[in-house]
Amino acid sequence: MARTNFTNDMRELKHELAEMGSMAEEAIEKVIRALKNKNPDLAKSIVRGDRALNDMERTIESHCLELMLKQQPVAGDLRSISTALKVVTDMERIGDHASDIADIALRSGNIEKLTNNEDLFQMASEAQIMVRDAIEAFVLQDVERAREITKQDDVVDRLFDKAKIDLIESAKQDRNDIDIAVDTLMIVKYLERIGDHAVNICEWTEFQVTGSVKHVRLL
Repeated sequence: MARTNFTNDMRELKHELAEMGSMAEEAIEKVIRALKNKNPDLAKSIVRGDRALNDMERTIESHCLELMLKQQPVAGDLRSISTALKVVTDMERIGDHASDIADIALRSGNIEKLTNNEDLFQMASEAQIMVRDAIEAFVLQDVERAREITKQDDVVDRLFDKAKIDLIESAKQDRNDIDIAVDTLMIVKYLERIGDHAVNICEWTEFQVTGSVKHVRLL
């Protein structure tokens, strides 16, 4: 009976993780849409919605700790619970960064100028794809796919470097645009960090299945 309860609890944990992943992915999609459509109301909804992700993180953490204390899992089950504790942190940070981007768009008071940057939207698109694919690979426990996704981070990093150079040059040429350049630089930095968190999720996917990360045995 105890094992049956544990199996059901693990199934519920996986469901919670998939739900939180969908919430994080939706936050990225909404903030990109808010910028593209110059929609401050949508940006405000993203900032308000970040609390739901924070609440989900706490729920999952409590669930994991309860499983470890009451069930004393071993081997693969312990890996799954340990992975959940790591992954929820990255998912929550993805949501935080989406909220940060929305907050910048609102704080700037000039969402029109903020959204005239092609590098920003190309980075946003790449980061969104990485998050979506990373969460799917995690849910499916697809290690090979997770390893492929980590390579996409190089694209995001190159776009970030290009955006930095372009924004600095733009600010030099027109000092009236310095505030917009700084705000845009902050946004692309958050997008770069979102890509990093997607990579983390992929690495924890590998750990969940194999017990290793980057060929280093952890558990």
